[in-house]
Amino acid sequence: MALNHAGPCTPALLKATLGLMALCMAGYIVGPPLYWHVMEGVAAVSRSESSSSSCPPCLCDCSSQPLLSIPQGLSNGSFADCAKHDPEVSEDTEKNFAELLSEELKLREAETLESQQRADMALLEAKKLTSQYQKEADKCNSGMETCEEAREKAEAALLSQKRLTAMWELRARQKGWKEGVAKSRTQSQGNVQAV
Repeated sequence: MALNHAGPCTPALLKATLGLMALCMAGYIVGPPLYWHVMEGVAAVSRSESSSSSCPPCLCDCSSQPLLSIPQGLSNGSFADCAKHDPEVSEDTEKNFAELLSEELKLREAETLESQQRADMALLEAKKLTSQYQKEADKCNSGMETCEEAREKAEAALLSQKRLTAMWELRARQKGWKEGVAKSRTQSQGNVQAV
């Protein structure tokens, strides 16, 4: 007797579960970028609608409040807009801003000139040192050349003297001179002259 067991794991249920899991994973991967893309589009549309409508004039008394304190209920943008619409404030602000920019430019120009002067002085000092070192190097090279020439002349003179000595020694040997006899004769002649 064969049992036909139709339990909770039927192929149709398995396919449906796998399909649902695939949809959830796709939504998890694609959902956030799609959401932000749609929200940017909605924000762009709302910005274009708000920019096309005219902005009501600012009705605040900016002269009675200090510039640094922002009254409650006004955001930074509306307070700045209020200051823009007041011609006296905007003229003073523009003058102050122009003066500040002018002072800043003067300071930067002075710093630049000072920096340029320091660089010029450093360059001049470097040129002086280079010239001094070059003179010292030329003196050293000249001295080395002189020493080298003197050494070569001394070597040539020594070689010539050795040849001359060898020639006289050869002649003396040919005439019967012996080295030991010459020393004793020299010593005996030195003794005779001393007496």
